[in-house]
Amino acid sequence: MTATEEAVRVTRLAAAAADEKKGLDVVALDVSEALAITDVFMIVSANNERLVGAIVDAIEERLIEREGRRPSLREGGRENRWVLLDYGDIVVHVQHSEERSLYSLERLWKDCPRIALALDEV
Repeated sequence: MTATEEAVRVTRLAAAAADEKKGLDVVALDVSEALAITDVFMIVSANNERLVGAIVDAIEERLIEREGRRPSLREGGRENRWVLLDYGDIVVHVQHSEERSLYSLERLWKDCPRIALALDEV
């Protein structure tokens, strides 16, 4: 089983929004084989809390505007160190660079294939 085309398409929209707000090291992992609850984990980081918030807002706005999709869950917005947006088939992690280094989600999910984001084409 692999991530659905819909999940990959929406992930690319979210990644483009994060990239436009200067999100760092945007990565998307196809976790559909490992998890039954979602298809994609998208991870992006920022060097400060204010930028974490701006990236989260940009992703939410883009997905509402283009897809009419709102997250079913948003956690961590008060501190803006690690904000999770759950869209069902996509889970977006926007992390402060320190949290990203500490928790190393890419290492935890290293066996999952990466999704090509083609950020320069979006």
